[in-house]
Amino acid sequence: MRPKLPLLLALTAALAAAVALAGVGRPEPARGDSGTAANAVTTLGHGSVTVVPDQATITAGVHTESATASAALAANATRMNAVIAALKAHGGKNVQTQQVSLSPQTDDKGNVKGYAADDSVSVDSAISATGSLIDAAVAAGANTISGPTLSASDQDAAYRKALGEAVDDARAKANALAAAGGFGVGPVTSVTEGAGAPTPVFQAVPAKASGTPVEAGSEEVTADVTVSFAIR
Repeated sequence: MRPKLPLLLALTAALAAAVALAGVGRPEPARGDSGTAANAVTTLGHGSVTVVPDQATITAGVHTESATASAALAANATRMNAVIAALKAHGGKNVQTQQVSLSPQTDDKGNVKGYAADDSVSVDSAISATGSLIDAAVAAGANTISGPTLSASDQDAAYRKALGEAVDDARAKANALAAAGGFGVGPVTSVTEGAGAPTPVFQAVPAKASGTPVEAGSEEVTADVTVSFAIR
């Protein structure tokens, strides 16, 4: 004979309560939020590597004005083509248009009295050639120059080296804590790279350049890490 439905429900509820009570008094092992073991020491490490920038980026442009929009733009295009040709002829690389604009010029009463056209390009070069590149652009007709932005071609390698120094610094700090606290420092259990990009810090160190002077300086590439070490 099949049991009635109310009796089945009552038996099921009683079984569930028994299972729930079976876990009472059995706490789970404690775990840190980061998943690291409790017997670990965590320190912050900082590393830095000094490199000399060897490449530069400048922006060269042409500003022209004329009575009509078409005349202003045509004059600008003629001079800009000459500037681009001069940049390429003097070793400029990765020539790239940054902005082209055309706008009306007005008098105090708001009347249009002419038009102004602007065009600019960015260009990369070795730092040693940047001064002569600027001079060539101006000689060809450029009347706006900005930059240079200096960088080191091996900056990624320098940053990786700085990361290694940062880990060494973190271990040195852990060893100092161990000496004071009377414990030993074991292997690394976790490493977290600090947020942010390599930070350039320029110092005035003259670089060889012809024409317009450009100083390469030096660049300090830094890295920060958080490292946990096992405690022995």
